[in-house]
Amino acid sequence: HWRTHKMSQTKVEAPFVEGGGGTNFKNLIINGNFDIAQRSTSAVTAGNGTYTTVDRWKTFTGNLGGAYTTQQKTNSLADNATTGQQRYLEIKCTSTDSSVDSNAYSMVRQHVEASPYLQSKLRYGTSDAQKLTLSFWIKTNLTGTHSMSWYYNGSTDGGTTYYYPFNFTVSSADTWEKKIITIPAPPTSYGSINVGATAATGGLLNINLQIGANYQDPAGSWTGNVAYASEDVPNFFTSTDNNILITAIQLEVGDDASDFEYIPFDVQLQRCMRYCNVMNGVGGGNYGTLAPGYVTASTQGYFTVVHPVPMRAAPSESTSADSDFVLADGSGSSIATTGIAVNQGGTDRTLILATVSSGLTAGRGSAMLFNNKTTATLTLDAEL
Repeated sequence: HWRTHKMSQTKVEAPFVEGGGGTNFKNLIINGNFDIAQRSTSAVTAGNGTYTTVDRWKTFTGNLGGAYTTQQKTNSLADNATTGQQRYLEIKCTSTDSSVDSNAYSMVRQHVEASPYLQSKLRYGTSDAQKLTLSFWIKTNLTGTHSMSWYYNGSTDGGTTYYYPFNFTVSSADTWEKKIITIPAPPTSYGSINVGATAATGGLLNINLQIGANYQDPAGSWTGNVAYASEDVPNFFTSTDNNILITAIQLEVGDDASDFEYIPFDVQLQRCMRYCNVMNGVGGGNYGTLAPGYVTASTQGYFTVVHPVPMRAAPSESTSADSDFVLADGSGSSIATTGIAVNQGGTDRTLILATVSSGLTAGRGSAMLFNNKTTATLTLDAEL
């Protein structure tokens, strides 16, 4: 169920063209060309279940002796002409692991949100269930067979996951190649996509790096086993020279690959902000205002952060450091915060409780500011 094309040119289309899924926003993958990287554009060591660099792409790792980084990178003009993309994701081995544990798993993945929209597109569980076509550009030193997988949460028994592992071949080392893979519809008996309140992830695409024998099944067949990859999956962690560069990932309804759908940067950013919003001091000055609020005691105040777009769920928060912020009240003084926490979360706004050691006056209006530090960040996270 796969076929490979090696290309030197690609046609660039106008934004929002028809094709594949037959509608605008045909790509089920968000940020498939890795334009958005709110958290970091530098190389960051991957963790288990962490989002650290490019938006919507999660690292998932267990029983791994090696290590790797992910990073947003910029193409050369020549490579841009080949792939049609300015940016790509670099996955780089930084520590080796030659012995693959049978329960090992390591991949970069995107969770596709469970929604009535996704089910209406794919129609899983019906006689009209749709095929999917995955296309992408890849450049790696590792030639030969590679393995990826698509899975979804079925509704037949309350949300069993069903996997479709598949292979593709890299023909030439360190050369951009375009890959196209058709994913057949699952058996009707697997049921529709579980869009209930407990099923946040409807589908999931895995870019596999190392998968142990207990998570392997034959390529090209649907299975109810947890099968991240086929038995043909290579071990990415044999050398620190190993790397995978990938871009223009598109997953669309139908059995033909259309040209990559270009989405304006601001629209793509808003789509990513449904899941993550990183606020920093850049653009607003070193003491830029983060949120207005009011003081309730000498050591605390409440501040409302209005989300740029509605978030998927009430978010959690994290900061670069709690001391990277100050509270200012009517006295004109600015006092460094000692703690920041979500007091009440919602999809359209979040109420933050910020604390200081002393010095505030209850009853006064206040503002939370960045503490003369453009690298300060406050992150609201509603990721899958």
